[in-house]
Formats: sequence, C-alpha cells, structure tokens
Amino acid sequence: MSQPRPDEFKPPPECPVFEPSWEEFRDPFSFINKIRPIAEKTGICKVRPPPGWQPPFACNVDKLHFVPRIQRLNELEAQTRVKLNFLDQIAKFWDLQGCALKIPHVERKILDLYKLNKLVADEGGFDLVCQERQWTKIALQMGFAPGKAVGSHLRGHYEKILYPYNLFQSGANLLVSWTRAICVKTEPGEPGDNKPNLRRRMGSFVVKQEPDSLQTPFCFQVDLVVCLVCGSGGDEERLLLCDGCDDSYHTFCLIPPLPDIPKGDWRCPKCLAQECNKPHEAFGFEQAYRDYSLRAFGQMADAFKSDYFNMPVHMVPTELVEKEFWRLVGAIEEDVTVEYGADIASKEFGSGFPIPNGKFKVSPADEKYLKCGWNLNNLAMMNPSVLTHVTADICGMTLPWLYVGMCFSSFCWHIEDHWSYSINYLHWGEPKTWYGAPGFAAEQLEEVMRKLAPELFESQPDLLHQLVTIMNPNTLMAHGVPIYRTNQCAGEFVITFPRAYHSGFNQGFNFAEAVNFCTVDWMPLGRQCVDHYRMLRRYNVFSHDEMVCNMASKASTLDVVLASAVHKDMVSMLQEEQKQREKGKKMGMVLTKEAKYDHLQDDERQCARCRTTCYLSAVTCSCSPGVLVCLHHINDLCSCPITNYTLNLRYTLDELFPMMNAVKQRAELYDEWASLVKETLEAKLEKKKGLQIFRSLLAQSESKVFPDNDMLRRLRLVTQDAEKCSSVAQQLLNGKRQTRYRFGSGKSCSQLSVEELSSFVRQLYNLSCSLPQAPMLKELLNRIEDFQQHSEKVLADEVPSVAEIQSLLDVSFDFDVELPELPRLRVRLEQARWLEGAQQASTQPTTRTLETMRRLIDQGVGLVPHPSVEKAMARLQELLTVSEHWEDKASSLLKARPPHSIETLSAAAEKTSSIPAYLPNCRLLKDTVRKAREWLQEAEELQDGDCTPMMDSLSDMVLRGQAIQVRLEPLERLESLMIEVQEWRESASTTFLQRDTPFTLLEVLCPRCEVGNVGSPKRKAKKGKESPRSNKKKPPRLNTLSDVEKALSETRDSTSAMATLEELREREMEAFSNLRAANESKLLPTADCMDLKVCVCQKAPMGAMSQCELCRNAFHSVCVRDPSDSCETQPWLCPQCQRSEKPPLNKAVSLLASLRRIGVRLPEGDALHYLVERTVNWQHRAQEISQYFNLPELEERPGTPPTLTRWASGSHDWNRTSHTQTVFYTEQRCIPLQGLSHDLEELMVEGLLLQVCLPEVQSLFHVLLDRASSQHTNRCMSPPETMIDSEKKAKRHLEREGLNAEHRGKDKKHSHKRQKMNKKRPASTSSSPRSDFSQSDDSDEEMAVCPAERCQLPEGDEVNWVQCDGSCNQWFHQVCVGVTAEMAEKEDYICVRCTLKDGHMRK
Repeated sequence: MSQPRPDEFKPPPECPVFEPSWEEFRDPFSFINKIRPIAEKTGICKVRPPPGWQPPFACNVDKLHFVPRIQRLNELEAQTRVKLNFLDQIAKFWDLQGCALKIPHVERKILDLYKLNKLVADEGGFDLVCQERQWTKIALQMGFAPGKAVGSHLRGHYEKILYPYNLFQSGANLLVSWTRAICVKTEPGEPGDNKPNLRRRMGSFVVKQEPDSLQTPFCFQVDLVVCLVCGSGGDEERLLLCDGCDDSYHTFCLIPPLPDIPKGDWRCPKCLAQECNKPHEAFGFEQAYRDYSLRAFGQMADAFKSDYFNMPVHMVPTELVEKEFWRLVGAIEEDVTVEYGADIASKEFGSGFPIPNGKFKVSPADEKYLKCGWNLNNLAMMNPSVLTHVTADICGMTLPWLYVGMCFSSFCWHIEDHWSYSINYLHWGEPKTWYGAPGFAAEQLEEVMRKLAPELFESQPDLLHQLVTIMNPNTLMAHGVPIYRTNQCAGEFVITFPRAYHSGFNQGFNFAEAVNFCTVDWMPLGRQCVDHYRMLRRYNVFSHDEMVCNMASKASTLDVVLASAVHKDMVSMLQEEQKQREKGKKMGMVLTKEAKYDHLQDDERQCARCRTTCYLSAVTCSCSPGVLVCLHHINDLCSCPITNYTLNLRYTLDELFPMMNAVKQRAELYDEWASLVKETLEAKLEKKKGLQIFRSLLAQSESKVFPDNDMLRRLRLVTQDAEKCSSVAQQLLNGKRQTRYRFGSGKSCSQLSVEELSSFVRQLYNLSCSLPQAPMLKELLNRIEDFQQHSEKVLADEVPSVAEIQSLLDVSFDFDVELPELPRLRVRLEQARWLEGAQQASTQPTTRTLETMRRLIDQGVGLVPHPSVEKAMARLQELLTVSEHWEDKASSLLKARPPHSIETLSAAAEKTSSIPAYLPNCRLLKDTVRKAREWLQEAEELQDGDCTPMMDSLSDMVLRGQAIQVRLEPLERLESLMIEVQEWRESASTTFLQRDTPFTLLEVLCPRCEVGNVGSPKRKAKKGKESPRSNKKKPPRLNTLSDVEKALSETRDSTSAMATLEELREREMEAFSNLRAANESKLLPTADCMDLKVCVCQKAPMGAMSQCELCRNAFHSVCVRDPSDSCETQPWLCPQCQRSEKPPLNKAVSLLASLRRIGVRLPEGDALHYLVERTVNWQHRAQEISQYFNLPELEERPGTPPTLTRWASGSHDWNRTSHTQTVFYTEQRCIPLQGLSHDLEELMVEGLLLQVCLPEVQSLFHVLLDRASSQHTNRCMSPPETMIDSEKKAKRHLEREGLNAEHRGKDKKHSHKRQKMNKKRPASTSSSPRSDFSQSDDSDEEMAVCPAERCQLPEGDEVNWVQCDGSCNQWFHQVCVGVTAEMAEKEDYICVRCTLKDGHMRK
C-alpha cells in the first residue's frame, strides 16, 4: 500500500449518525431535543429515517428551470484566493509597465511567487536577505532540495519580477519630478504646439527663421521633452513617454532602471500608483449565462464527472472525489470551473416534498407525508419552532430552498442566519459531503481564517457571511479547530446546530432541500446573534424584538416552557431598551412619537449605521427623511442638534412591562409547579413525599394543561410505579406467615426467592415517594443479604473453614426464604477438607513429591465437581504431568551420549525452575547447568586472561569438565593442551632424568631445597628482643619439594615464579656452602678415624675413596664407582649430586621454546625457564670472573687428564695412619679449597649444580686444578704473601668493579686469618676456609652471637643451635656450620677452632 503524500487530504473524524425508531421519529422536535446534547458537540449530525419512510418527489422536473452560479475551485479557498489576488496584482503591475508576466519554473515546478515574496518579507526584505545570504534558507523553506543552488535562481527571479513591485508598493519609485523651463523661439504666426506627436523616442525640434527675416539668421536646438528625474533631454534613445500622462523618463533614471524599452504600453510611476491603488471589487459568484432545466443540468453534470475521472459516475469512489476536490481548491495552476444551482426558491418552483393543495397529485399511500413533521414545509412552522411567531415568509428560513448540485460544486464555510438550526434533506442523486465545527469553536474558526488570509478580511470584514470562502479542514484542524465530516446519501437528513460553521461539496448530480428552524433553547443565542450583527453592521433577516413581542402578546396561549424562555429574553431586552432610552433623554432628545414599525418592510426600518432592523424604537431627524438609526448610534444620524431628533416608539415602557408580566405569570405558574415537581422527584431519604402528593401534582398538570414534557412524563411514571409497589407490599405484609415445611430439598411449599425480594425492596427505595411498608421488608432483606454475603464469602474462599460453614448452616433455619446457598454449603464442607490438604501440600514444594500428588488426585476424584476443586485438580494433574515429563526428560538429557549443549540443558533447566515440586532429576539438571556455566566462565577467564594458565588449574578444569554431563566446547581444546603438556613432560623427562632415578623432573630442574634444612632437637631459643610483628605476610618457607611445587603453582606469572626460584637458589647455594664446610671439617684428623661414617654405606673411610667435587663428601670407590667409568676429565659427583643426565643447553632451550608454543605454565616449565636463565647468567659471570682473576679463557678442553701424577702436599691428603692403622686414599683429583677464592669456589659450585652440560664448567674445573698445582709449587718456592698480594689485587679489582659487595669484607677477614694461620702452621693439611670464625660485626648486645665465620643470621621464631663439645663450649647455628639435626643428635660436634687446636696439641 502506497504511503499518502504529505499534502494529501486526510478526512476528519465522522460526525454522529442517528437512526431513530418509528416512535422517536414521530416528533421531530422531541427527537432533536433528545440528541442535542450529543450532536451539538460536533456541530452537525446525520439522521437516517426508519426503513420505509420514503416521501415521493413532488417537484415538476420538466418545468424547473434555473440559472446556476459559476464556481472556479481555486478561487474558493481562502489562501489560494490570496495567492491569486497577489498574482493578479503582479500581472497588472507588469502589464502597465508594458511587459507580460510569465511565471517561471524552478525544479520543474511553477514558482510560488506569493510564498517567495512572503518569505523574503519575513526575513527583512530583499537587501537584508542578500546581505546575510539567506537565499539557501528560503529555498529550503519553499520545499526545494538542498545542494542544487536553487537559492541563486530564486534571487534572480525575485530581483526580476518581485523586487520592482515591492519598490512600487513601498513608494520608493515615486520621486519628486520637476519640469525644466524650455525657452523656444518661434516665428510670428507659427503656433508653438505645431510639433510632431512623438510617443516612444523623443528627438530635438529645430526652429528655422525665414530667409526674409530682418533678424540675423541663426539656428539653435532646444530639448522639447526632458526627463522628470534628471531634467535632461539627452540620451533620447532611452527616453520614455508615459501612455497615460505623457510624462518623460529615462529608462536608467527609473527605480529600478529598465534594461530595455518596453514593447507595449508603458505607465509612469504616478499613473501606475493610480491604477494599482483602485479599490478591489468584492468577490462573489458569477451567474451562468445559460438557463438550465433539471434534466439538462443533470446531463451536463454527469458528462463532466465521467470525463474528468474517465469512468462511469457511479463507479467513482467518494474518497477519490473528496481528495481531488481539496487538491483542486489549493492548486493555483489548475483552473477547474463548475456550476451550482443553489438557493432556488421552493415557493416559485415547488418543493420536493408534497404539500396540501399542490400541483403534485399525492397517492392515498403517500398522504401521510403531507402532514409529517419531517416534511420541511411543515417543520419550520410547527408549534415548537419559535419561527412560527415571525409574521413574514422568509425564503430560506421559513420557506425551503432547493439545491441542484454537480461534482465539485460546493457550499462555503458559513453559519445560518441568526445562528438558527438548519435541516437538509437529500431527495436523490449522488452524496453530498459535509464538514462541520461545533458552535463553541465558531470564534476560533473565524480567528484562524483571519490569521491565515488577512488580506481577504481587510477588503471584506463580513467575508464569512458571504458564503464565498472555503478553507481546507486539515488546515483548520492543524490550528486546533475541531472539524467533523459525513457523507449525506439520498434519503438522509443532515442537521446543523446553532452557530455551527459548516461547508461541503457535492459528489455529483443531486437534488437537496433545506430550511431553518429555531427551538426554545435557541432564544438566548438569537439575542446574542443580533448584538453580533450590530457589531458587524450586517442586516437582520427578521426582527428578533418583534418576534419576542409577538409571542408576549399571546402569553395566555403560549407553551409554558416557551413562556419561561420568552420572559427571560424580555427581561434582558427591556433592561437594554430602558437604558438606551434614558441615555437618549440625557443627551437632549425630547420629541417622541408612535411608530408602527411592524407595518414597514425590513429594509425601510434599518439603522443607517449598523443595519439592524429597528422595532421597539428608532431615532429620526427632519433633515433626513427616511433615514433612521437605532438607539446605539444616535450620534451617527446627522449633524443637527440632538434636540431636533425624534424618538420613534413602537411601545412605551408602560406598555412593555405589562406584556412582560403576563408572560411572567404564565411562566411562573409553570415554574412553580415545575419547581415543586423537581423538588418532589429529587427528594432523598426522609425528605421524600408520600404517594398522595404525587397524585395531586398529576391532577394539577392535567387541570392547567401543562405541556407533556420530560418532567411530566417522569412524574406520571414514578406515580404509577409507586402505586404498584404499594399494592404488592401490602399484600406481602397482609399474608399469613408461612411455617417452614421441610422436604427432601429443604424448601417449604411457599417461598420467595431472594432475588425477587431484593428486587422488590430495591424498587421501593428507588421510588421518589415514600411507602410505609418499605422498612419492614428492608429489615428482612438485610438479614438474608448478610447471610448470603457471608455464604458467598465462605464459598469463594479457596480453603473455607469447616466451622464457618457449619455455623452458616445453623443460621439458615431462621429464614423462610429459598436459599440456593444451602446445598452448596454442604457440598463445600466436604470439598474444604480436601482443599486444605492440597493447600498444605502446595505451601511446601520441597515435600511435594510425585507420590504425594498422585495420592491427592485420587482423593479429589471422589468429590462433587466444583470450580475450586476442579481448578485445584487441574493444577495438580497438570503439575503431575509436567513434573513426570520433565523428570523423564531431565534424566534422558543427563544420560545422553554425546552430551547435549549447555543451551539445550539451560533452556530445559529454566523451564523446570517454575515447577513447584520436588524433582530430583530436575535439581540435578540445574546443578549440572550451574557447574557448566561456572566452568565455561572459568574457561573464558582462562582464555581471556593476561597470564598464561597453570597446568594444575588446567588439569583441574579438564577433570571437572569431564565430570560435567554437558557438551563443553572449550573442553576438547583443553584436553588437547593437556596431551601436549604430557608429551612435553615425557620429552623433558627423557632428556633430563636418568634411568631408574628416584628424582622427579621438577626435583631435578629446581634448585635443591632439602640440603641441611632438617631441624634438630638440640637447639637453643633465640635470645634478644622479638622483632615486632609486621602486617605484611611473610612468604611461605620452601622446605620440601611439595612446598616448591605449591609455591610455583600459586604464582600468577613467570616473574613471580622466577623470584621464588631465585630465593630457592640462594638457599641452595648457602646450604651447599655449609655442607661443603661440614664435610671438609669432618675429614680433618681426629683422635679416632674409625669414628667417621662416610659414603652411602655409612662406614669408616678405608682403601680407595672418591670425593664428590660438589658436596665434598667421601665415598668408597667400590660403593659408588662403576669399574667401567674411567673418565677423569670431568669432576666426579656422588650419586646424590649427580641428579640428571645434564643434556646440552640447546636441548633445554628447545624444550622451553616448545613449552611456550603450547601456552601453558607448569612448575617444571618455570623451573626449566629458570634453569636456562641461571645457566646463561652463570656463563656471563664465569666470563667476568675469569677476566678478574686472570684465568685462561673458559672453553672446552681436550678430554685428557692433567699432567700431575700425584697430589700435591698442599691438597687434602687422606693417606694417613691413625692409632687404628686405618689407611685410605683417593682415586681422582679434586680442587683443593685451601687458598681458593670464595668467588671462584662459588662459581664452580653453581656450575656443578646446573643440570645442563656446559663446556665452561669442565674448563673451569681443569683451570682451577692446574692453578692449584702451580700455587702449591710457588708456595714452596716463595713466601705466601705473593699469592696473598695477588689475591688482594684481584679483590681490589673486584671492589672497584662493584661485584660481590656482600662478601668483600668477609673475604678480607678470611684472607688475614688464613695468612695468620699459615704463618702459625705452614704445614697444616687440614685447614679449610670455613674453619675460621670471627665475631659478627653487627651483633646486638642482647642477642646471642654465632661465632661462625660466615654466620647466615637465620630468622624465625625458633633457630636450631648446636654446642661445641670441644674446649670452647660455644653455640653455633646448625645451618652456619653444616650440621644436620640428625648429626647434632647422634654425634658430638667439635668446631673448627677446637679441632685445629686439639690436633696441633696432639702433634
């Protein structure tokens, strides 16, 4: 369906349509009075007569001739006519300028010059629009599309066509003109006016002297015509002569200048102003030149419509005609002309309705229409119409008018004369479309039309009374005016109400008849209309005062309702008349005379000023015979003194007041009776009158012959009802009280129904009169109603109380009335118990199992059907069915293989959530969906998180996801990650782990955490002050591998993991440092060598021994060495220190890269990452230290043993003989610790701890071996200070470079102690760097001090201590001297100092 255009007509809402019954249709005035409250809100209404009411058409078609009016459609609409008038002015302006106006086209549309001119004027004029460049804005306001440079075109057209006209309108082109004196010398006898008749171009006139003249011959040239603007006669080619007054102007001196000389007649600015300022003729319809018969007009009308729409007339839709009509009236470029036979007097040509004694012969069946009230010839003059008191026949008001229409012929916006009613009947033909506005919106409609077309009202102030102007209803509705419409078809009436503006048009050829009428309610509006006409200076159709006086003269015969209205109107009329007469007397009028104005024609007694028809009085003057004015315009009569004026009176005030009193008496008689009736009918409660008062009022109305109006009819109806009710009530009260006989149904043989009793009591109390029987019946009814209300309340309860039902059954025996609630109460008693059980089960959904519901349903089947029971049964059955269905479905969904998606299960779980029952499978389904959503949320967070996921969380998620019976999309990807991680672990294990190794991959890759970290029962509490507890949480102590694995798993990123492993590395280095010192001190000479326990077998050293290069412990070669292992090129590590295969570094880097590609973190991966970084850092540190100590480049050396064939005497020599003669020796070379720098030792230890194979470690090992041998040789040949000085030099170099700042002070102390010891015992073979000790420099007085050389200052609530069993009895930290808890508990500990002291003394 196509969308309507924005400017397409939109039909207003429909007005009310009434279809009266035959009874209502019988009296037209009663029916109109009945519908008036509804219809007057819309201004117009349509009435469809009852079926069968079809009056014959009585007009003689052949003899009816008329001359129609010519209507040009685009001149009817107010705004369109304003545009056309403007275009006429423009055309006339340019025509007088000698140019023909041609309206330009812009964007293929005719340019609306009126709108363009108005928009430019609203923006401040042409100059301001050009200055502010507003032409694009104006183009948009005119509806042109933006961006097409239309503004420049509009400017050009405005400047060419409208700008000169606006200059003319403003008077800017009217300049002061002058005539220059022209001296012309003429010859005697030669007339000066003997010059050529020049019209357009004026030249010069040369006066030649005769040859015989006595004067000196000369020739001079004089300008005969000069420009009135510049005073020059030059440029004669551009000089114009006005065709009206013969004034001359240069084309370039005009405002604005003319570019070319006009081709036609040209008028100067003065003549132009005179022509254009002539007053316009009032607009009106022209009469056609042809006289039509009804048949000829119909042929013309049908041919026009058929040709216009190109289809048969009966097939054209009314909606199409309506839209086309309003399009045409608003189109300037389309000029459609139609003809309308309007206001044809029925008195001259005959009415369409049959009339008595008319020329039309009425059949006996149609004689009823002769006197029918809806016959428009009768309606206006019926008694209820006040127009019956107008003496003259008023054509169009009291006599019907005929209307013959054709397609598009229209009647413009107007209200009826004197704001009266009108009624229009369409005898036959095509429909007539009506538009109407309610009377209360009349002034609003007038204001809107004045606002939108002010130019029309300036020339015609009473334009709306001329019936020549129409305006689009959509325009009026847009400005807030309520408009309604209807299509009047043949055989239908349209009624318009007082002051209701209406208009419309004809859909085609039709014949209609209309007349006016006025009812009693119109009287105040009629008086108001006369005052309105006086203000507009519009003539009256009849004299309202004369009509009122005519009715007052017949006061005794007037209808009392009409008399009341006439009295009210006369009161206001006489007050105004008395006021104006007294005003005239005060002005000086003294002359009065009687005037019979009712004998004069209306046009002979009109006020000369306001055109009001005078009746009660008028003012005349002897100087102006036949001229009179009303009392409101005394000063407008003439210039004579007011004392010369004569006051002409139809009635004196003494005559008028008795007339008013007579009407008043007639009205008061009725008013008194009506007031009493109203008071009686509207009385409430105790103020109600008895039945006798009503009977007396009815009798009074019959005796006074009051009108049979609504009040009297209501009084009669109330009296009749009261008499009937009184009789029935008396019979009920007079009858004997019936004893209640009980039958099987519990009903007595004679009982009233409660409804009958209630209806009767209600009727008694609704009566306007008071009956004495009502209270007694009311008391009985109240008790019964209370019982019924209580019963209904109990019966309406879902679970009524058994006690309540039983009490109601007991009360019911007191009423001898048929009570339908009794059997229901008995049945309800049984149902209540069942409902209580069902309700109790519903309040506890957690206990409502399937078995409970089945049991309740079985019990409810045996009850009597009841809505509440059936509803509860239905709910239970439905709940049971739904529950069983969802239980089975939930079970099948959870058992489905492959599992369903979470969407499917979630939708099912959501549906089951509203089931108020305990369903195990459904609960399991909800729990499964919840777990699946939580799992998916975790998976999404795992995927979207910035950190790489840990293996533990990934494994946990996979296990939990596999346990959830839902198809989880990310699970497959996570499982594949798990497989890749497992494969990586296997690959890493294959690379690093030895065959049948007891170590795990993480244990191999991580720094060691269990070296010398076991507590001892031989400990001492830490002295001194407790450090204040800090709110900062201390990191967990990494004592076991599980602690390390847990700590790595809990780290959020690799950085945290690296920090944890770095801490572990420091502890590892410290632990090995202590372990090496302890093992070295254990192998020092003691009293009994057999007390030592070494090797894995924990036996005394004996025979061939091997010393681990890392832990420095001794092992029996037969226990730990493989006979086939003869490689002496690498440092030998014991089984505890040799933890892995130590693959090359590139293999470890490759494994790390593959793990990063997988994208999963695991403790082994972090450990491997740290191992690679630790290895790289060690390589860099080894390179730096080798440079500091002037070591050879650490590079891979050939796998050949060193050249030394035996151990130097400065190295550890285990070839010793004790008192037990135990002898042991070593099979491989070890780096001697005596004289070895702490940095080099630490570098070598960390290199051996690395779980990758580095050539630099082997090279460092051989370099240190070779360096130890050379130092031993040098020490034998030179003082030891040489080495010490060299070492100090290296220390200073390290100090300058800022490396190992923590150990520099300790190394210096150590060097001095070693120097001292060497001086003291130069041949000592058991000296160890870690055997010296010193007091801690930063010890506190209140704290115990560990005398170990390298005290670790351990912290914590408890610190393990061990006491020397030698001669010093000092306490040492176990961790500082490398003693484990087991060693401290089982063996005696002797510190290094006591060992050295005791050994020296033994020697």
